[in-house]
Formats: sequence, structure tokens, C-alpha cells
Amino acid sequence: MSRISRRLAAGAEMQADGSTYFRVWAPRPSDVRLVIHRDSGQDVDIPLEQDGDGYLSAQVPDAGAGTRYRYRLDGKLFADPVSRFQPEGPFGPSEVVDPSRYQWTDRSWRGLRIEGQAMYEMHLGTFTPEGTWRAAAARLPDVKAIGITSVELMPVAEFPGRFGWGYDGVFLYAPCRLYGTPDDFRMFVNRAHEIGLGVVLDVVYNHFGPSGCVHREFAEQYFSTKYDNEWGDPLNFDGADAGPVRDHVAQNAAYWIDEYHLDGLRLDAIQGIHDESPEPIVAVVTTAARQAAHDRSIIVVVENERQESFAMHAPADGGFGVDAAWNDDFHHSAYVVLTGRNEAYFSDHRGTPQELISAAKYGYLFQGQRYAWQKQPRGTPCDGLPPAAFVNYIENHDQVANTGDGSRIHSYASPGRYRAVTALLLLMPGTPLLFQGEEFASSSPFLYFADHDGELAQAVYKGRAEFMRQFPSRKSPDAQARVPTPHDPATFERCKLRWTERDLHVTAVRLHQDLLTMRREDGAFARQQPGAVDGAVLAAEAFVLRFASAVPEEERLLVVNFGSDLVAGGFAEPLVAPPSREYAWQLRWSSEDPAYGGVGAPDVVTREGWRIPGHSATVLAPRLQTDVRH
Repeated sequence: MSRISRRLAAGAEMQADGSTYFRVWAPRPSDVRLVIHRDSGQDVDIPLEQDGDGYLSAQVPDAGAGTRYRYRLDGKLFADPVSRFQPEGPFGPSEVVDPSRYQWTDRSWRGLRIEGQAMYEMHLGTFTPEGTWRAAAARLPDVKAIGITSVELMPVAEFPGRFGWGYDGVFLYAPCRLYGTPDDFRMFVNRAHEIGLGVVLDVVYNHFGPSGCVHREFAEQYFSTKYDNEWGDPLNFDGADAGPVRDHVAQNAAYWIDEYHLDGLRLDAIQGIHDESPEPIVAVVTTAARQAAHDRSIIVVVENERQESFAMHAPADGGFGVDAAWNDDFHHSAYVVLTGRNEAYFSDHRGTPQELISAAKYGYLFQGQRYAWQKQPRGTPCDGLPPAAFVNYIENHDQVANTGDGSRIHSYASPGRYRAVTALLLLMPGTPLLFQGEEFASSSPFLYFADHDGELAQAVYKGRAEFMRQFPSRKSPDAQARVPTPHDPATFERCKLRWTERDLHVTAVRLHQDLLTMRREDGAFARQQPGAVDGAVLAAEAFVLRFASAVPEEERLLVVNFGSDLVAGGFAEPLVAPPSREYAWQLRWSSEDPAYGGVGAPDVVTREGWRIPGHSATVLAPRLQTDVRH
């Protein structure tokens, strides 16, 4: 047999001569055997050689792609913790995968940088009625057409059941069989690259799911007893024998970038990734992912409830080296504006003009001051971070599902306010993110669904009901009785997008498309330069953002009014002044254009003063006085 060539510390990897080399970390059981499931129905037990440090291995000459196998641990069969595919789910056998078989056609694709991104979060199972990679790939041109530059996939690592969000994954290396084969996933990425879309994958490194997880059977050392974790036992990144666990996660990050040509990762809830070692695992994961990309550029985004901005600093400066972080603060202020409600974890946000100005200028709103909801300080200073480092949204999977009945936020808001907040989201300097169907005002809710059974299903349902009780409006017996059952297939089916609505809701599509075009083509909005945006409050519910430029003609005003019509002869505010006396402000764009469902877009600035429509957003551009008609 040929010399062994490996990419990963463990798992089944095909060799040049057609054989497969199996390696597993299994210090816990006293007897470990590889079991090959032959097509004939016969199982073949193969002894393993000790490699040291708890690793065992065997090279099998006639176990090529498609071979199914498991490990027998002290007489019991379990799937490979580093399985590349689980065709029968977590409780079935693993399958040998040949990653070189797929013929990529994306060699000219150079990857992504965080600057200039307009992102789109999707859940594969509900993005289309079919819920497959192939069906989703067929819809990618529709996503691209509105101006999106990259899609962010909710987790796809193998999990149990017929449906789920993916955050309870138990095989980090195996794309979920519900959506298709590993090569179907590769096809999806390849198709995205062909039409100019990047693909970012949400990965979960803070815990494994509660059902179908085999890791403890192989090694207790996968888990830590030093820390608490609200979703399950935390992983061991800094305790005894943490090396193989760190390899398991860091190599997983590299694996997705390398074998699936992904353009980046979104690390879920890094506040639950506990590591006090000199090299924090989040920094290690980020470095490993970048190295795996070789000459391509990738992005790494984190979710960090604590809003610790140092995650975006370079490792040399004590950071993790990631590119960006989700910004709940902007969402919470926008949510209050749109719904008028600030109960539970929205209670520290008022939705005032100053909050939204500060979000545009500084990113996080809480940068170390007391957060009353948690009765402790929240966040750290964000000095020096570029605007693109903050991923902003008014919808994402969490915020749609966790704040009520799963309805989309446009159903709670006045149409005018919703259009105005959408304009703010898509034009402000941060990195905008849309949630699937948001661009066509989808009527499909997004609910929490997880196909567990028995006591686990009941425990999850009870937990969801209890979570909703933090909202006073959701405490009543009637409201509690309406909490959707996560394990009910109907809950999952309700969340699937109805793509016919894209053709019906043309004003919503045009709104998003035109705003993203303006963001991309108008230098004032495209630059995302630090300090290039300032803002001022004009009234109790009105404010202006000024986008500066060295070229007067490229300066812009974004005027937002969430209140009633604002009429003023003038404003004692220098930010509303034209670049010089040779210029005057002229209407560039209005959310009240009938093309978007508005009532009409009159001039905001005239010789008599200002008239800012209620529930609107307006973009003003400077023009030489001779070009302006009043």
C-alpha cells in the first residue's frame, strides 16, 4: 500500500492507491475495532494499531468512497466522531467520502473581504419547499439579483431528526443528510461562486447537541467540567488532553474552507467557548481557516453576546483576529422603533434618534457601561474598529423566532417606518444582513423547531415556553398556550418560504434592490470609512446622518423621520448645511416613492425651508445652485 497522506488528525481519508486510512481518538474504551459494513450484509471487524496519545488506526485496501463503517467500542457500535457523511443520520453508520471526486469550476473565484458585503442568512430546510442544496442553488440568482454579495448558512453539521435549526449538531464534519450529499453541498457553493456570491457557514464550537452525540463514548476529555454552558457540556479547550479537542475544532474550520471552498465562517456564541490557554481557540480557529484558504480571502464573523470588541483585534494585540461581529444593539433599537415595545431584553433600548446615530457612528451602543437588563456592565470600547466590523440587521433567525410568534417584523410595523428602517440598515456604514425572505416581505414565520422525541422533546418545549415568559406580554396562560411546539412537523412546515410572494410583493423587492444598488454604486455609502459619518437629532423622532467626502458632489444626507410630518423653516444644526454656498440639497431618493408603496416623494428642501415626510427616509445629494429647481 502507498505511503499514508492525511489532512486531518482523525477520520477516514482515501489514499492515492484507492485504500482508506482510518484513524480515531478513543482513549476511553478498552477495546476498539473498526467495523466495515459490506454490501453483502456482512460486517468485517478490523483490529486497529495504537498510534499513541489515544489514537488508533488502520489502512484498509478495499474500502473506497461509499463504504459504510462504524467503530465497535467495548462491544457497542458507534459512528465516527470525524465522519464526513451520515447517510442514515447520527445513529447509523458513517460513510467514506472522496473529496477529490467533485469537479470544481470556481478557480477564478478570489473569495471575500468584509468591506462591501451585503449578507443574507438562510436556513437550508426552509429556504425552499424542497429543503435541499439543489433547490436552494436554483434560487441563488434571485438572491444575487437584489444586490446580495454573500449568503450565510445556518449550521448544517449532522443533527438528529427530520428537521432542526442545526445548532444541536453532533458530527461537525458531516453535512446534514436531510439536505443532500456532500457533493450536493459542493455544487451549491460552486454555483454561488459562478454567479458571484460568496458562501459563509455558521459553525457551533461551544457545545454538541444532546441527542446522537457519540464523542463521550470515545473520550471523556472532549468535555470540560470547569465551566458552565447554557446549551450543554462545554468543550475542553484548556484542560488535560485538550490537544485532540482543539485539533478537532481547528481542523474542522480548515476543512470547510478547504474541501468545500467556503468563503468564511460565522462562529456561534463565542461567549460559550471557554479557553484560558495562551492561544485562545477562537484565534486558533481563525488562523486555521485563513491558512486553509491559501490565496483566497475569507471572512470570519462571530456572535458574542458580551460584545467584547477585542475579538476583532489582531492576535498580536490580544484579540482573535476575526473580521466582524453581529450587532444586537442596532437590532434592539430598531425593533423598539418598529414595534413600540421594549420589554425583556429590549428594555435598555428606547429607539431614540440618538441611539441610531450612535449605532451608525460607533457600532455597539453598550461599550462598558451598565446594562440594566443583566444588572452588570456590557461590552468593551470599539475605538479603531472599522464600520464594516459590525454586522447589522433588523431580522435574523434568533430575533424573529425569539420575540413572539415568529412573525416577520414588517407585520408589526407601519409600512412607512419599516421602509425607513430598511433604508437606514442598508445605507449606514456597517455590514448589512438580511434574513431569508426579508427582501420580499415574506409572510412565512420563523419559529424554533427541533425534531426531538420523548422526554427531550417535552423538555425543549417547556424550555421554549419558559424563555417566552421573560416578555410580560407572553406570560398569560393564553399566550403560553400559543407557544409553537418545536417537535411538531407543522411548526417546521409553516416556516418554509413561499417564493410566489416574491412576484407578488414587488414593491418590497424593488425597495431592497434599489437601496443595495445605491449602497454599491454611490461612493458616499460604499466607502465605509471610519469617521466618515456624523449625525444630529432634528426632532424627537427625526435625525440626519451626514456622509462626508472630499468631493462635495459625493456628500450625502440621510434624513430619517419616524414621527409625523416635520415642517421647519430651518435647523440650527451645521450637519444639514450644504457643502458650500454654491450647492443646495436635492432629492436623490425617498422611501415614500410610490414604487416602494409610498404615497409620494416631494422635495424635502425648498426655498421656504424643510418639509420632512412622516415615517420616511430621504437621501439628499448636493447640486450646484444653477442645477437646482425650486
